[in-house]
Amino acid sequence: MNISSRLRSISVLAIATAGLGFAGSAHADSGTIRFSVYKAAFFVGGSGGDGTLIFHGRRYPVSIGGISGGLAFGASKTYFQGRVSHIRRASDVTGVYGAAGGGGALIKGAQVILMTNDKGAQLELTGKQVGLQVNVDVTGLAITVK
Repeated sequence: MNISSRLRSISVLAIATAGLGFAGSAHADSGTIRFSVYKAAFFVGGSGGDGTLIFHGRRYPVSIGGISGGLAFGASKTYFQGRVSHIRRASDVTGVYGAAGGGGALIKGAQVILMTNDKGAQLELTGKQVGLQVNVDVTGLAITVK
């Protein structure tokens, strides 16, 4: 086998391998999500809320629940909106998302969150927080598509 045949074989193999990698992500899609979350904390906190996922033109109700631990106190309501990516079907959004971070609100504040669940669904969210809350904590958020 001469060098040009080897180079051609390696090139074809590399292109085929790259194509397989893109094939899995090419079928993944994205949607939008909006939800509101109430949170109350005194070191350990809890949160809950509901909202809507829009995927392929259909609306899916979602419920939110979560816990947090760390340095946190206060109560707030946050309105989140953003994009859900790397999903094939609406049910891929269902799962547990984790995040570590900090923030605060004295009457009004803003938040930005990027989280991923075990199915690879990725949330890119922005939010407006209302209330009195200070937190440096680890948060777990469970989202269920109904």
